[in-house]
Amino acid sequence: MTHPSTPSTPSSSTPSNPTTPLLVTGGTGTLGGHVVPLLRAAGHQVRILTRRPPSAADDGVEYVTGDLLTGAGVDAAVGGVHTVLHLAGGPKGDDEATRTLVRAAARAGVRHLVYISVVGADTVPLAWLRTKLESERAIAESGIGWTVLRAAQFHELTLTMVEKMSKLPVLPVPGGLRLQPVAAREVAERLAELTLAEPSGRVPDMTGPEVHDLAALAGSYREVHGRRRRPRLPVRLPGKAGRAYRSGANLTLAGALVSKLTWAEFLAERAEPAGCGR
Repeated sequence: MTHPSTPSTPSSSTPSNPTTPLLVTGGTGTLGGHVVPLLRAAGHQVRILTRRPPSAADDGVEYVTGDLLTGAGVDAAVGGVHTVLHLAGGPKGDDEATRTLVRAAARAGVRHLVYISVVGADTVPLAWLRTKLESERAIAESGIGWTVLRAAQFHELTLTMVEKMSKLPVLPVPGGLRLQPVAAREVAERLAELTLAEPSGRVPDMTGPEVHDLAALAGSYREVHGRRRRPRLPVRLPGKAGRAYRSGANLTLAGALVSKLTWAEFLAERAEPAGCGR
């Protein structure tokens, strides 16, 4: 699916202002942990919709309990809000959760919906990516001003995958699979800009500065942590999804906004003693 470069935006849509709260779903996750402080630093009130609010929070953020899958608490969360940044996601049900949010946002008169999606949502035939694409469609067809940013896989998620792979007796190497890992904090900076601006429709994808195969990613991790080399096991990804990955359908090689932090730099930061890193 190709979105228009500019959304169908109600004429009353304006950039968010500090007098009304911004609602962030998924605000307690990896990406939310970076973007919420940026919105607060810009002088905005932030409200977070969460299923489990922190037991004790003294960060100036308002926490509202709710569940996007059941709809519980969602109407209360969007009340009085002009801009919603939708970061919440899971292994399944993202499309239904987004539709619940869109319906509540429309009832509440929300003017701007911002959504973080995934590079390859419309080109890699996997079920969880289809839910991302359906979420994009629900937002684009909502009648509300909207902005969608697709990002590559975060360094943090790539690290989790590589750590698990490195514990195996052999290193599985899916043939042809390449990634463009990107720093979550740089994606957060872009999202903060988009959230505080006019609705922009589908904006350029955001990717990391380098393309790596899994063997290279694992090799860099091994070097930083002094792990021994493991035998490699070539694996062929099956079916249409495998063909899509081998063709690079999960990559954006032209026209993307490219971040700065490389995979090696990210690993080096993580390996620094406490108090020495950023």
